[in-house]
Amino acid sequence: MLFSFSWYWIIILNILFLFLLHMISSYAATVMPRRFFNPSSWICRERKWEKKGRIYQKFFKVRSWKDRLPDGAALFKRGFAKKHLLSRDAEYISSFIIETCRGELAHWSVIILSPLSFVYTWWWGGVIIVLYALSASLPCIIVQRYNRIRLRMMMDKHFICSSEDVSMS
Repeated sequence: MLFSFSWYWIIILNILFLFLLHMISSYAATVMPRRFFNPSSWICRERKWEKKGRIYQKFFKVRSWKDRLPDGAALFKRGFAKKHLLSRDAEYISSFIIETCRGELAHWSVIILSPLSFVYTWWWGGVIIVLYALSASLPCIIVQRYNRIRLRMMMDKHFICSSEDVSMS
């Protein structure tokens, strides 16, 4: 800890830090141009171990809880709602895939930046912040990856045909 604060101020700083970390990461990802998000990039591409997304259902039962996660898109004017699939149009699906990369980056940023809390808090407080960042962000990353794999399979199968409202659950 580089700075010394009373426990009261450390609690306030931790709450403020977590709030700002989520908001800044989300906002930064929202305003970044689409060209920065490549679904085939190292971070976004599907891995063999993901087994076409089945790994997420087998080990995490993702379909049973993914719709309960909040969709932060409503917080920002340029946000893209990812709660439901609103069209099967190829352009929309392509945009949705890009947005899953955007969402995943925002959540990875929260995890990567969370150790900054060690600058102002006790070591155990920093551990709590990092554990919170992991527990809050990993479920969202799992859902982004799971949905992206499913959307890419839709694109690959040329399953895109109508603009009916279809749930991503």
